[in-house]
Amino acid sequence: MSIPSPLRPVATAEERLFARGRWVVQPDQRLSQLVARRPEGVSPNQWNTALRTRCDFVALDPATRLPVFAVEFADPAAEDERLDRMLATVCGAVGLEWLRIVSPIIGGTTQARRTVEYLIDARAFRDATAGDGEGPGFRDIVGRLPDGRDGFVNDLSTLARAAAVDAYVGRDLADPIIRGLHVSTPDGAEGWAWVELPEGRHLLERVRLVTHGFDCGIALDRLAEDLAALAVGERLKRLEIAPPVWLSRDDLVRAYDRLQGRHPGLNSPFFAPL
Repeated sequence: MSIPSPLRPVATAEERLFARGRWVVQPDQRLSQLVARRPEGVSPNQWNTALRTRCDFVALDPATRLPVFAVEFADPAAEDERLDRMLATVCGAVGLEWLRIVSPIIGGTTQARRTVEYLIDARAFRDATAGDGEGPGFRDIVGRLPDGRDGFVNDLSTLARAAAVDAYVGRDLADPIIRGLHVSTPDGAEGWAWVELPEGRHLLERVRLVTHGFDCGIALDRLAEDLAALAVGERLKRLEIAPPVWLSRDDLVRAYDRLQGRHPGLNSPFFAPL
């Protein structure tokens, strides 16, 4: 006798869902719409707290419509550690993979859906090449880029880096290079990306990834840095209509020192001579 899944088939809204490869993706779901009942080992308090959580996209098994993994975009100001602990408990109990992408800008743009599609593609590549230890990983595939150069075709930051070059040509940037770093954290990873503007100003974007069992075959720290560079590209699109908060070089160095204080093994070549 088979044990019923603790997950609930999602009642899809056909006008809102979209397909990517073999996956069906439904936007904007509450955890209560994904989990059929309170799982064993989860207290009523943990359950009631976790049910407050929403995901922006959930990838469904096309045959059963059962959720496989969820992606949530969150603003750093809205993070709730207690809620996250409750969510981790529920996801672990029911086998639901969950990825939270903490960024003040990505979730409110078209890049949110593009990011989810990218994660699905990476996961499909991982599954298709399981056991093949010789070929490149999804992120390391080299091919022809939109500008005609050869490079990593599955780098989420490719368009942002091209935008930085355009901004440099237009004299909005003092340097065309998007620099970055990444660190692993106990619950995921953190990535930084920044560009230098005239008059010693800097634009810094930080992306934090919090994962509950999620894996797409790309190292989380590397993914976090790519997403941070993507966020820089989104900021560059809005320089005139929504100027971001600039950092001086000293501000940037102090922020790095604080990060290094939490991660003593961090050693970015960019900051070494500063």
